[in-house]
Amino acid sequence: MTLPYKPLKKWLSSVARDACAASTTALVIAGLVLPPHLALAQASQSQSQSGQQPQPEVPEAGGPTGDTGPMAIPKKSETPPPPPPPPRPKTNPDTPSYSISVDVPLVNIDVSANTKDGGFIPGLKKDNFRIYEDGVEQPITNFSQTEAPITAVLLVEFANSNRTYQFMYDALIASYNFAANLKKDDWVAVTEFDMKPHILVDFTQDRRAIYGALNTLRIPGFSEINLFDALYDTLDRLDRIEGRKEIVIVAQGRDTFSTITYDQILKKVKATPNVTLFPISTGQAYLIWAEANGMGALRQMDYLQADNAMNTFAKLTGGQWYHPRFEGELPEIFRDIAARVRNQYTLSYHPTNRKQDGSYRKVKVELVAGDGSGKPLTVKNEKGKELKTVLAYREGYTAKHQVE
Repeated sequence: MTLPYKPLKKWLSSVARDACAASTTALVIAGLVLPPHLALAQASQSQSQSGQQPQPEVPEAGGPTGDTGPMAIPKKSETPPPPPPPPRPKTNPDTPSYSISVDVPLVNIDVSANTKDGGFIPGLKKDNFRIYEDGVEQPITNFSQTEAPITAVLLVEFANSNRTYQFMYDALIASYNFAANLKKDDWVAVTEFDMKPHILVDFTQDRRAIYGALNTLRIPGFSEINLFDALYDTLDRLDRIEGRKEIVIVAQGRDTFSTITYDQILKKVKATPNVTLFPISTGQAYLIWAEANGMGALRQMDYLQADNAMNTFAKLTGGQWYHPRFEGELPEIFRDIAARVRNQYTLSYHPTNRKQDGSYRKVKVELVAGDGSGKPLTVKNEKGKELKTVLAYREGYTAKHQVE
């Protein structure tokens, strides 16, 4: 075979041109397929080689870029973080946790401040009172003057005692006078007793219902007088009612057949809070007549003991004992009871003796001038004459008994 003849020099030149074109094509293709960071690096090198100036680096505390480059703004000083809280003491999960609570009792004493004539003394302040418990002065925490309606039980003796109707007649007249002095906001219940107590009407504001209950008392059934049983039952019922309550006892004061003894009823009276007793002894005119006509010494002693029991009930609860001789004294007596009940000062204190031992605590209240001198309070009338003051309040209370 005969090949065409070409000059050697021209042939080498064409070979060189083809090789150069192939290498250029290979470089272009290689640039297209290089990774981005290598391609950017090559572009940066190519720019630096081409004579372009590199961009200045942004300072660490960088800011916005201006015409001359980035502006450096100082960093804000960072406040150090607060120190960590102290570690809590480790507790044993098997050990139970305990909390301590103290029950501080609050004692309320209702005080009726009156003159010797029975007039209420208004305008007294907290500094005018001093209160003592078992001889220790107590700081008064709360003080107020209250004007409240009456919530009372009329406890009437209705028995054929001593074969005379004088005591029954006095009891009925006193009861009617009590009902006549009631106001529309007063709540009253009527209970009569001989051997047993009988509720004639429950608490009502209807005066006609009270009159109707009293009208049923006409012929007594028994001659026995169980005053202590009836009073114990009434106190037990009133103990379930909130607020202040009063019991107006209309009886001669003797007890002939009760299952409750005198000591037991005294204990019940002391233990029942917020109840004031106003005993009214009946038959005083008859007793004066009988004494003048030769009443026996033993019989007279029975009535003296009855008067002492009625007076003790009143003193223990802050009430007042009345023993009228004439029927005309009754309206004034019930006006006095209404004034004592409707106008009172309430003193409250936390006793310094916080033992809950169920003991009986004696209370004493005094009226002082209120100027810090501790001198007794002086009350004068319009003419400048000094008036004797009389305080009626509960003489003590029974502390709570803590059950272990």
